[in-house]
Amino acid sequence: MKTNNHIPVLLKEAIELLDINKNGIYVDCTAGRGGHSQAILDKLSNSGVLICIDTDEQAISYLKEKFNNYKNVHVVKANFSQITQVLKNLNINQIDGILADLGVSSPMFDDQTRGFSYHNDNKLDMRMDQSQKIDAEYVINNYSQNDLIRIFKQYGEINNPIGVVKNIIKARDENKIVSTGQLVDIIKASLSWKDKSKDKHPAKVYFQALRIEVNKELDNLQELLNQIPTVLKPNGRAVIISFHSLEDRIVKNYFNDLTTVSVPKEIPIIPKPKFSLLNNKVITASESELLNNKRAHSAKMRGIKKNV
Repeated sequence: MKTNNHIPVLLKEAIELLDINKNGIYVDCTAGRGGHSQAILDKLSNSGVLICIDTDEQAISYLKEKFNNYKNVHVVKANFSQITQVLKNLNINQIDGILADLGVSSPMFDDQTRGFSYHNDNKLDMRMDQSQKIDAEYVINNYSQNDLIRIFKQYGEINNPIGVVKNIIKARDENKIVSTGQLVDIIKASLSWKDKSKDKHPAKVYFQALRIEVNKELDNLQELLNQIPTVLKPNGRAVIISFHSLEDRIVKNYFNDLTTVSVPKEIPIIPKPKFSLLNNKVITASESELLNNKRAHSAKMRGIKKNV
């Protein structure tokens, strides 16, 4: 088992928010290298159960070795959008807690061959699950102009990506775009000096949008959220850590919907909502964590509890 250099984000805060029942059943939806999973397991008795889900085969291999000696840990290769089916396969109906640390894990970014980084020249890939067919190369070389504009606007929140998109199409008509370096060069050549002189890398938001499209990240997040009311036991908790505004907005809006009761004005007694927010104000990393873990800078955590 290779050394694990990944530092789990908001670890202490996430475990506190989960308020773990030592005999409960918990799902780490994005187990990765097992940082959050290990912290949950440390709080469980032998009667408690931990289910580690990940879509990355490398992570699954790592987790299976890491938790090989624990009979109360199940490691499952799946997307977290399939949580209900995962539980059904384990003959489990409801659980005490869910943790999801969204986005790409540090080992994926650090592995240059995975094609997530715009800092190195490698194959355009960006698949979290490398068994799926569609990768970043396919999207860049096969999506229509309108579809590329849509994903860059929607997922990268780029106001006017038309110049970049036109140059992508022009370049791919001459030669297939197969590497991250090629795409970065096209993006840089398409932008104004003003855009290129900004603090953040000019390709960052384009790569983010492409990654979200390849992995259907926002669709899968919504699928997970939709299953929370069914899979959680009464008093069960769900904690979500997001890393960009699109994810956080989806989580915030869904949690607000679950914890709000809409009734006609003429009804004098307002019923208690089925869920309660665990934190009214979003939780972010402390100054000490930020010094030790740069990935924590954009992390935002929200949680809800299912009422009895």
